Amino acid sequence: MDRAAVDRIFTPAARAALESFPIDLGDLSLVSLSENVTFKVVDRRDGAIYVFRLHRPGYHTLGELVSERAWIRALADAGVDVPVAVSARDGRDYVPVTIPATGEQRFAGMARWTEGRLLSEVLAEASDDKVVEDFFGQLGAITAAMHNQASAWQAPPHFARHHLDADGLMGEAPHWGPFWEHRSLSAAERDLLLDVRGWLRQWLVQLSRDPSVYSLIHADMHPGNILVDGDRLTVIDFDDAGFGWHLYDIAVVLTYWQSKPNAAAIERAFLGGYRAVRPLPDPAEAAIPIFRLIRVMASIGWFHQRPELERPVVFEERKAWVLGQCAALQRSPP
Repeated sequence: MDRAAVDRIFTPAARAALESFPIDLGDLSLVSLSENVTFKVVDRRDGAIYVFRLHRPGYHTLGELVSERAWIRALADAGVDVPVAVSARDGRDYVPVTIPATGEQRFAGMARWTEGRLLSEVLAEASDDKVVEDFFGQLGAITAAMHNQASAWQAPPHFARHHLDADGLMGEAPHWGPFWEHRSLSAAERDLLLDVRGWLRQWLVQLSRDPSVYSLIHADMHPGNILVDGDRLTVIDFDDAGFGWHLYDIAVVLTYWQSKPNAAAIERAFLGGYRAVRPLPDPAEAAIPIFRLIRVMASIGWFHQRPELERPVVFEERKAWVLGQCAALQRSPP
């Protein structure tokens, strides 16, 4: 969808919803259009900048969105750099809005603008491996701090988020879609994925769900969801956050860099940063490769539902890696 179409379809609804928030609307500009529609908003009174989002319909209930905000505020209280939410004039976290051009219902929410560049962009420009490793060490420490907070946190009444448990990851209707049904898979490849999916589900069922290893997790904390501003790293985009294993959260980060020549050094740096803040026993570390496989399998399901966002070369590399790992696991399971 081009910007003209976005302006025609979503901007009028955004302007209408912004009347519920405590600003005097000046400039309103599109930041991104993916599953959510995100705008940059400027308050004409003092020049303050905000991010304003029209959340995709059908992914989260209002209660789940409000719960997401509750966790983000708790993380901020614990010293984790996260976006600062802005409530509507009447105290609500989100306001409903109808998109006249489509008839769909969305929820609109606002937060203060966070300055910085995406860590993924910074890493892509880095020529010094030490710089990359240092960033992953910081990211490890942040991940551990979030796990510390979530493990000890008592969620408020009526808190609701999805579970990335055995069924949420490897069940018959996984959270990010049936990866074994991707249109590019042959019948033999589909059978392989289904066979390994069954094994992985049984493996996950046996894992502990004690809060020390299973709690709220970001679930998508790759460098594209981290903003860099000087020495400060801010975690953004909690859209996929839910209850899950800490090891899955770790695998998300490490999967991002696993095909690079310095992947082993990156992993050491990340785990070193993590262990400086929170223990990670050796048996738990040994399970990270399986969670990496689960993460990439889940991403195939995500692309299956969003073919317009698929990058063919990247996807084919990802699929080939998954099939190779699944074949190896089928031959000799751990």
